[in-house]
Amino acid sequence: MSPNETRIDYDVIVSLVERGARVLDLGCGDGQLLARLIAEKGARGTGVEISQAGVQAAIARGLSVVQADLDEGLADYQDQSFDWVILNQTLQSLAKPTLVLEEMLRVGRRSIVGLPNFGYWCLRLRLLLRGRMPASRALPYRWYETPAMRLLTIADFRAYCRERGIRILQEIFLAGEAGHRLRFWPNWRAETAIFVLRGGRN
Repeated sequence: MSPNETRIDYDVIVSLVERGARVLDLGCGDGQLLARLIAEKGARGTGVEISQAGVQAAIARGLSVVQADLDEGLADYQDQSFDWVILNQTLQSLAKPTLVLEEMLRVGRRSIVGLPNFGYWCLRLRLLLRGRMPASRALPYRWYETPAMRLLTIADFRAYCRERGIRILQEIFLAGEAGHRLRFWPNWRAETAIFVLRGGRN
């Protein structure tokens, strides 16, 4: 993902979170998003990251970050202990996405999931014409180096939420280097999707 696209994703997520919210950022990387939420929204935030390099970079920013594998769940966190749980550009790299999503909805009043859309028309066309797995701004990796384990589309994620009684409170779809917001045919036109979720019991 290009720096510009990352900034646009972060802009959207920061705009969704209210001032002073309790935030848990899963797969927080080097802590850029969490740092913005704290600086711009006065959030009380902590992060979870698996890579040592990411944890060290986040701690260097003065952030509270725990090194842990999300696929092992969030047993250390109590039910509804956060206003927001964020999983941005990480879902596709999880071995146990259902476990992680269930845990997000358990510990957070609302959740934000940002993901690359593998139904984007450019990716479909490249695969059709070239016969090779395509890369994009959202996931600029070749097949042998990509962290993505799950190649899902917006339609896939919507269907997943319906089947499991997960309420989608808001959907934001972005395309192009400028991050234009889309309203129509997002499964075909959007490069990146951001969902605001709430569990059926919340």
